[in-house]
Amino acid sequence: MTSQPRVRVLLADDEAMIRAGVRAILTAEPAIEVVAEAGDGREAVELTLKHRPDVTLLDIRMPRLDGLQAAEELRKVAPETALIMLTTFSEDEYIARALGSGVSGFLLKSGNPRELIAGIQAVAEGAAFLSPEVARRVITHLGSGQLSRASAARARLEGLTAREREVVALVGGGLSNAEIAGKLFVVEGTVKAHVSAVLGRLDLKNRVQLAILAYEAGLVAEDGA
Repeated sequence: MTSQPRVRVLLADDEAMIRAGVRAILTAEPAIEVVAEAGDGREAVELTLKHRPDVTLLDIRMPRLDGLQAAEELRKVAPETALIMLTTFSEDEYIARALGSGVSGFLLKSGNPRELIAGIQAVAEGAAFLSPEVARRVITHLGSGQLSRASAARARLEGLTAREREVVALVGGGLSNAEIAGKLFVVEGTVKAHVSAVLGRLDLKNRVQLAILAYEAGLVAEDGA
């Protein structure tokens, strides 16, 4: 039986102890291979270009380049690598900024190790991944006028077809294109076409922004249920 290829991951954090802990979690997972570690944002960019990992994990606060700056650069020079931002509750303002930097996921350093594994596997398959706690914080951070934002989000989605709305809801739930195809009984290429069309029509940069819009519009429960 042929084994599935492992997800190749680069880990970037300026704290050696954090890197060691995350590496221990990842190396215990047979489906994941840590190909390199970086101690700052500039090194993360350089090593991503050298090793071309499937996923790069970026701490938000790093020297030389912070996680946001590294993400913006990597989206230009290594668009094939999915990016996950590691964050803490004390960094809400950075989460909001990062929505525009092209990251595919947000994870808490204090979260469950299985969430880290699930997030990496999800973004490697082309899905967006927001830990439930981060999703709630993002929605709260987006402004005290949450009801008006919800109305605005629903208005933005009004022009979508029923099938496109289904796809948006499933993207918001963190599903990959393959998983969405399975749920909707269509081929994966059809899902990709729907996602691309919706992103273009709504002027969104990536699946994370689409997932946030789905949360705001009430298509996905905040706990992911």
